[in-house]
Amino acid sequence: MFSRVLGKTLGFVGYTIQYGCIAHCAFEYIGEIVVCSGPSMEPTIVNKDVVFSERMTRHLCKIQKGDIVIAKSLFDPNMNVCKRIIGLEGDKVCMSGPSNLFKTQTYVPKGHVWLEGDNLTNSTDSRSYGPVPYALIRGRVCLKITMTWMMKNPHRHMEKL
Repeated sequence: MFSRVLGKTLGFVGYTIQYGCIAHCAFEYIGEIVVCSGPSMEPTIVNKDVVFSERMTRHLCKIQKGDIVIAKSLFDPNMNVCKRIIGLEGDKVCMSGPSNLFKTQTYVPKGHVWLEGDNLTNSTDSRSYGPVPYALIRGRVCLKITMTWMMKNPHRHMEKL
């Protein structure tokens, strides 16, 4: 009796570990679903929009200017940010101050990217904290799932970005 219960328990633990490893690999190397919050990417991505962030592009170093990415926050490693890539390493980017009167140019250093939100007046981004290391990029946003659009169009709920 005890050996049968032990055998079933170990079998269950084995399957749980296997499926956990598969799920971990899928989220780490293929992609993940992310709920975006905040106004920094409006009107492209609004508060509570759900997006799919694929990870293969990041691993293959195929991130391009104009891509929207999910990156680890420089200030809180438990938080992610959603921003658009404005510059890659070696690019010259124009930085404007809060009043937009004083514009300066800077170069994106090797191994870094320049990130900005689409809503420039309401976004904390590279204009505030500088270039972001490429290693902090988690994935590239490739699909947006808008909840209000899903309610109006129940058969079509994804928008390619």
